[in-house]
Amino acid sequence: MPFWKQFLVCLVVIAAGFAGWVYFVPGAGETLRKAGFSEVSKLAPGGAAPQAVASGEGQSRRRGGGANAAVLVATQAVARGVVNDRLSAIGTGDAIRSVVVMPQASGTIREILIKSGDRITKGQVLARLDSEEQIIARGQADVALKSAIEKSSLYHNIKSSVSRMDVFDAEIAEQGARLQLQAAELNLERRSIVAPIDGIVGIIPVNIGDNVSSTTPVATLDDRTEILVDYWVPERFANTITVGQPVEATSVARPGRVFSGAVEAIDNRIDAASRTMRVRARIDNASDELRAGMSFNVGMKFGGDQYPAVDPLSVQWDSQGAFVWQVVDGKSGKVRVSIVQRNPDFILVKADLKDGDAIVTEGLQRVREGGAVRVASEVASNSEPATQ
Repeated sequence: MPFWKQFLVCLVVIAAGFAGWVYFVPGAGETLRKAGFSEVSKLAPGGAAPQAVASGEGQSRRRGGGANAAVLVATQAVARGVVNDRLSAIGTGDAIRSVVVMPQASGTIREILIKSGDRITKGQVLARLDSEEQIIARGQADVALKSAIEKSSLYHNIKSSVSRMDVFDAEIAEQGARLQLQAAELNLERRSIVAPIDGIVGIIPVNIGDNVSSTTPVATLDDRTEILVDYWVPERFANTITVGQPVEATSVARPGRVFSGAVEAIDNRIDAASRTMRVRARIDNASDELRAGMSFNVGMKFGGDQYPAVDPLSVQWDSQGAFVWQVVDGKSGKVRVSIVQRNPDFILVKADLKDGDAIVTEGLQRVREGGAVRVASEVASNSEPATQ
């Protein structure tokens, strides 16, 4: 194809594309008017007459358009937030007193007087060992004591006929017989296994006929009128927690229930590996709903540190760090902030801000230092028609 035909085809294609753009693209007429093609812009759909455009531009200027126009923004007031005001930790519960009962002597169990779950009192007999030998020994000691008493009494009556040494020996023999009887009675008493505390019996691990020694567990007793909960807290709370401070505990076994208590003891050192400190709380269990070994979620409240709270959308960044835009008397200004804590709904910051200060949250892209701004809520209130 000759060159002049190719050139003509290109011109036709360009002209057709331009015509399609002018006709089908919204805003093409406005673009042409700005470029000085006011006559061609009339061909675009919705094209307005120059007078109408000029009128619209005049209205836009009267409404505050142009380079010095106030920027429309949305603001939110600064609130007050608290950091480190609550502690939550996981702990393990234990009975206020817990004892593993073991016999004080070796022997065969002849009688078990309790069962699992019984509530027993201090001094109550739990089980008895065979005691035939101890009964015989006590009888022998009793006879020996009677003989010694009789001999001592006789020597006292006939002091004139016996020497003082014989009388003294008789008194010593009487005292020794008394001690032998006491020892025999103690050995017989130790054949009975008694409860050292008030509590509730656990599962009994022995049966009648078992041979036991002084290291054999016979029963476990738990006094669970109160529960001790040990938990670990970060070291930053070391100087904040005090003995007697209230705590609240919840347990997986009792969902929805909150149990009140107080700090019972605080450890005297920080664990170097975990940088935590051990704390023990006492929880009332008068209703006997809790058991030793349960896991607890322990919560404590503190005064905490207060900081200004701003919307997460309001925090901006530049080469010098974080800042927010504050609106004062219709003007915007930067306020430098240092982030303390991030939360889903707000950010706590260190800044020269007071409660109620207006901080820009929307329209941030067009805000400038010292620039004029219009708050969306104020614009909406001014545009509402007056009620008759």
